[in-house]
Amino acid sequence: MERPSLEFNLPHTREEGKLYVVDSLNNLNKLNVCPAESQHSLDEEESTGGTGERMAGSNTRNQCLFFITFILTLIVSLALVSFVISLIIQTRNEVDQISSRLLSEKKNIEELKKINNIILKHINQSGIKE
Repeated sequence: MERPSLEFNLPHTREEGKLYVVDSLNNLNKLNVCPAESQHSLDEEESTGGTGERMAGSNTRNQCLFFITFILTLIVSLALVSFVISLIIQTRNEVDQISSRLLSEKKNIEELKKINNIILKHINQSGIKE
C-alpha cells in the first residue's frame, strides 16, 4: 500500500503560512503513524518539544544528579580527611607529652639511684651494721 505524498507545492503562501502548513502536516502524519495507545506519548512529546529534547533533559538531569553526588562525596571525604588529620595531630601531641614525662621520670629515677648509692656508701663508711 502506497502512502500519498505529503509534499505540496505552496507558491502563493507566505513563509509563516508555509511553516504552519508543514507543522499541521507533521501533526497529521504523526496521528496516522502512531496507534491510539501511544497518543499519550505523542502529547508528552509535543509538550516537551520532542523526543530529542526529552532525552536531552533526562541526560542533563542525570548529569546534574551525578555532579551533585560527586560534590557531596567530595565534601564527605574532605570532612573525613580533616577528622583523621585532627586525630593524628592530637595523638602526636599526646605522645610528645608522654615521652617528655618518661624522660623526666627517667631523670628522677637516675637521681634516686645516685642518692641511694650515696646513702649506701655513707652507711658502709660509718660502720653501722645490723
